[in-house]
Amino acid sequence: MGMDPFTLFERHINPGLAGLLRFTGLDRIESHAEGPYVWDTTGKRYLDFLGLYGTLNLGHRHPKVVAAVEAQLRRMPMSVRVLVSEPTARLAAKLAEITPEGLEMVFFGNSGAEAVEAAIKLARAYTGKPGIVTTQGGFHGKTMGALSLTPKPEYQDPAKPLLPGVKVVPYGDLEALEAAIDEETAAVIVEPIQGEGGIRVPPEGYLRGVRELTQRRGVLMIADEVQTGLGRTGKLFGVDWEGVSPDLMTLAKALGGGVMPIGACVGRREVFEVFKQNPLYHSSTFGGNPLAAAAALAAIEVTLEERLPERALEVGGYLMEGLKALQTEFPHLIEDVRGRGLMLGIEFTDADIGALVVAELAERGVITAFGLNNPKVVRLEPPLIIGKEHVDEALSALSESLKATEKALEGLLG
Repeated sequence: MGMDPFTLFERHINPGLAGLLRFTGLDRIESHAEGPYVWDTTGKRYLDFLGLYGTLNLGHRHPKVVAAVEAQLRRMPMSVRVLVSEPTARLAAKLAEITPEGLEMVFFGNSGAEAVEAAIKLARAYTGKPGIVTTQGGFHGKTMGALSLTPKPEYQDPAKPLLPGVKVVPYGDLEALEAAIDEETAAVIVEPIQGEGGIRVPPEGYLRGVRELTQRRGVLMIADEVQTGLGRTGKLFGVDWEGVSPDLMTLAKALGGGVMPIGACVGRREVFEVFKQNPLYHSSTFGGNPLAAAAALAAIEVTLEERLPERALEVGGYLMEGLKALQTEFPHLIEDVRGRGLMLGIEFTDADIGALVVAELAERGVITAFGLNNPKVVRLEPPLIIGKEHVDEALSALSESLKATEKALEGLLG
């Protein structure tokens, strides 16, 4: 049999992450998954309330997505690229149909970071300017361009120098944003709700304000919908909450239906003009491949047919009620609960308390994780297909975990 997979992971992939998994009690080997559940190789079942950071909107192995991928696999998994792939073309047309008005053109990559890289290049080519304004706590990926827009020293410092011309302003602050825009600014990038920043919902009217400000100042608005897109917040897209149509929108995570990786940058026709003069200005060998495109088409169909945005709003409201009740019961542990739809965050009074709760939840068979840019916040992003019975299961485990954490803290404090 050889060495166990966890040891191999620790030895050959990421020893630091292995240590973190061990601390949180998740040093297990995943075996199989279905719907909202995952099993490890010991047979233990977990309720997945992390959903691969907003990727598993349809749960694990949704039958319609799996069937679409299997059918495409038998036909042609990869495009030859010098002929046109039908699933890819149909997916682009479908995205043009369902995204906010005016977004008609699509570039396909394989991830959210790649979608952001495309947005940066398109914004610079269209405006002829280099500058991008991003927000504190914003998370846009870890490839070099996307990393330059993700202002966290732990990620940025070892990789410097980064992309020049990036300015950082507080999230939710329109005055600071206006002050940051100058004659060198190509675009402003913003998440409708900050995911890794700790499930931060901006003030009412902020997205509308960003749209009005960018239009007035002649710069592009890039909406990063990698985590908020496709129903997660209770609307099909996060910008729909304020009826905003950006110039560019980045999508990934849930777009592949939880079965295939795919990223997309959707934009206005004029912003894609660069491809008329230079068709190979930006490209990706695997971007929008037939397998991924087939998965995405099926995922969109399921999301609309099963009315998953509405479901996220209803079930998310029920979950939020339960979380608020626990906040009232444990005010010394829980500082805040917030979010929209099934993109919710629990802010603990201390990051270590959050880590203890994550470990206690894992012990009780519920998977969660903290925000990459805000470890005080444990986020809950379960599949949108869950019912109230799954919420009850998670809330019961959370209540027990909070009691166990409280007891552990009392023991430490003596």
